[in-house]
Amino acid sequence: MKLDAFDRRILDALQRDGRLSNVDLADEIGLSASPCLRRVRLLEEAGVIRGYQANLDRDEVGLGLTVFIGIKVERHHEDEAEAFRVAVTALPEVISAFLVSGESDFLLQVVVPDLRGYERFLTGVLLKLPGVSDIRSNFAIQTVKAPAVLPLNHLPV
Repeated sequence: MKLDAFDRRILDALQRDGRLSNVDLADEIGLSASPCLRRVRLLEEAGVIRGYQANLDRDEVGLGLTVFIGIKVERHHEDEAEAFRVAVTALPEVISAFLVSGESDFLLQVVVPDLRGYERFLTGVLLKLPGVSDIRSNFAIQTVKAPAVLPLNHLPV
């Protein structure tokens, strides 16, 4: 889907506030309500907008420890990698997972209540995943920049 200036403004506004009413959104981007709603629906149907969610404070909900985990799998067979991917996507503690290059094969971002919770997750879950040969954990000490809106204004037109 080719994004025009109105689409980018819609996406930028909804990234900042997914609860904008269609009337407020249309007013902010300079369209009338009906074409604005049509564009939002097209963006949703095309999969550009995948959904809407609340941005929660991890500490306030009791998930104060963020861990970045590099995982190596035993062999680089597609079957094992797929089994690992399927297992990881089912874990609610894993809030993002990436296939990466470098020393690890996968990089996971995990949230747990505390160090004891991570120990239980590590020994009771991660070490039992298919094909895991090595796990390296890095603990977030401070969030310098939280996940932010995508920089749509920097894309070529």
